[in-house]
Amino acid sequence: MSLIRQNLSRPLLRVTAALLASGGFLLTGCGHSGFPEYPANYREFAYVTGGGSNTVTVLDLVYLRRERVLQVGRNPTGLAVNPVRNEVYAVNTGSNSVSVIDAATNNVVATIGVRQRPYFIAVSPDGKRAYVPNSGSNNVSVLDLDARRQMGVAATGEGPGVARVSPDNRTLVVSNQHAGSVSVYSINESGAPLTLRDAFTGCAGATDVAILPDSSKAFVACSGGHQVMAIWLGAAPNSWRGKVDSSLQHDQMLTMLDVGKTPTHLALKPDGGEVFSTNFDSDSISEISTWTNEVLGTYVIGSKPSRGIISRDDSTMCVTNFGADSVSLYSIDDGRMVGAVRAGSRPDALAFSADEHLLVVADAGSSDVAVIRMQSKNGPSLVTMLPAGDRPNDLVVKAFHLRPLLHH
Repeated sequence: MSLIRQNLSRPLLRVTAALLASGGFLLTGCGHSGFPEYPANYREFAYVTGGGSNTVTVLDLVYLRRERVLQVGRNPTGLAVNPVRNEVYAVNTGSNSVSVIDAATNNVVATIGVRQRPYFIAVSPDGKRAYVPNSGSNNVSVLDLDARRQMGVAATGEGPGVARVSPDNRTLVVSNQHAGSVSVYSINESGAPLTLRDAFTGCAGATDVAILPDSSKAFVACSGGHQVMAIWLGAAPNSWRGKVDSSLQHDQMLTMLDVGKTPTHLALKPDGGEVFSTNFDSDSISEISTWTNEVLGTYVIGSKPSRGIISRDDSTMCVTNFGADSVSLYSIDDGRMVGAVRAGSRPDALAFSADEHLLVVADAGSSDVAVIRMQSKNGPSLVTMLPAGDRPNDLVVKAFHLRPLLHH
């Protein structure tokens, strides 16, 4: 959920009552011809926070229908998926809490209190902890997901927005939007769960954060201007990086990179070789080499690009155009836009299905979710629109296999 768009006007367009009552409609054909077949115990759901309805809508991506609507706290915003257990977490900004959703039953099974005005949640790679920046109290809550409780709080800069955990589970990076700074913490197994390691200023309107797969660098979108900050993340002394050069054990601000105006989101290639910024007020995306810390190019993409996502094979980037009601398809290999697909009004958050056969897009203006088929004879196309709660803020996907019942 992007903080920069929290104060945009209420949606102007709505799906019709008939569509809402039906729970969705197919735009191409009458069935699921050509869609993948899944085993009987396979489940895949999209979860969408409805900030105006205080709900999380659960969408079944196997049968393309609305599965359930869950009542959560006030003004739910950010979402996160646990990578090792069947749980999804929704941040309730108006209630200062996090709702825990059991994905196997799609019920809210717990509520965890945090501090003031949380918007975002990040889950550790081992699924044991979560980190919630609290923009109203200038700190980050550390959650014990086993015990379902807040286990600690660490001070941040003013107005923290986004937190990211490094893949090695050693570092937490938090962007402080109002302070225009970035806080870097060491994650501890015992004692105080977080230790502030470093802080870097000069990133106006700091918003999104991307960390490389090898945990060596972080990139931070400075949405108050037109730059991305690159930070070296200090290596552990006993790691190969730390042993090679002791100077690499310290965090360092590497450079400020000029991109388009108002970079709001960072999309990292799965191989970590490049990161792309979506430049909201320049109608463009910028490609950054994470190896050389250079901007390789800036390309026109569509009106008010909001967020981006990159396919697993590193070939294609999908970008939601908040101002054009469409999703642009950008070929990374060819360095050009290769098409666009219509979505609903003001498309924003997006996610792939587990096999990347589908792209699901939350439409903030029309309070629905566009389901786009990525793999078909005629190229990507809109398949269906599914209803979501009022003013959708974020969207995530969780896929899993149900465990067979044991008979005694």
